[in-house]
Amino acid sequence: MPRARRTAAALLIAVTAGSPSVRAQGTPSLPRSDRLCLAEAHALARRVADRVWPGWAGTPFPILLVTDSVEFLVGSPRPGPDFVRSGFDSLLGQELWTRPRRFPPTLLATFPAVAGKPTVVIGTAERTGKSSTAWVITLLHEHFHQWQTSRPGYYERVAALGLARGDTTGQWMLNYAFPYDSAPVQASARRLATALRRALDAPAASRRDALAVVAAARNDLRSRLSPDDYRYLEFQFWQEGVARYVEYATLKAAAEGRADAAFRSLPDYEPYALVLERRRHDLRQELDSLALGRDRRVAFYPLGAAIALLLDQSRPGWKREYAERPFALATLLEP
Repeated sequence: MPRARRTAAALLIAVTAGSPSVRAQGTPSLPRSDRLCLAEAHALARRVADRVWPGWAGTPFPILLVTDSVEFLVGSPRPGPDFVRSGFDSLLGQELWTRPRRFPPTLLATFPAVAGKPTVVIGTAERTGKSSTAWVITLLHEHFHQWQTSRPGYYERVAALGLARGDTTGQWMLNYAFPYDSAPVQASARRLATALRRALDAPAASRRDALAVVAAARNDLRSRLSPDDYRYLEFQFWQEGVARYVEYATLKAAAEGRADAAFRSLPDYEPYALVLERRRHDLRQELDSLALGRDRRVAFYPLGAAIALLLDQSRPGWKREYAERPFALATLLEP
């Protein structure tokens, strides 16, 4: 296994919980609400993935659902000896595997957790504090990370950024020493957020001028960062910002159809159109109130998502360029 791939796989070690829980008597069963959420996520991915992002629909979708005592694996045909086959799930249309819990039941992440393949490791809707609808959209956010990390040369390109600084666990992606507390950087990030907020709502006639303001704000922020810090910013825009954008695009496509009736019967179900409207409102609030010193790395999510939404308006074909030019999302704002 190449060094870069070993580094990413080491995330498994960093988030593994302590000793596995004792397996209950008999074969663990997946609760009905969790089965319905998983089934809806798979159905939604089949229905909208290629409308949201070209080529996304063909991405493998292994999921490790973490409950309080058991982990349920779906979508991995040969998971290894630590899993026990639980049988074929007719609702999911796939084999189900189980093992005693190893990961925290509140985890939301994608990394090579099973058989060296990008796997979504996710707690249940209840344990992650989400409604069933929001949980499904979060799962598809993580599924998009599976598309990103399965791109040819992804791990080698991440290593070539030169940002790990000796870290072999992959935790640098979360804990990189970005200058969040620098007052000039904070002010510059706020200017970029304000420019993005205004550009999102700019009428078509003034969109070009609004984009020029965004590009100038981006250049100002870049001028205040070291080359390493700016590479980290672009990495986060490319990876997390666009995954956040995919949530909006998925909700928009989902709202044009209807969720499965059984999924709609769940007590915490919310219509996709309602969640979409709330997310649009939340994005503008996040940009209006962005505080780098408070939000830290999470501030990059709305910034990157807003850039992607602007590219939808101004640069047809940007998704192809995104795949060909990794970790350079903001550069696509250039004419």
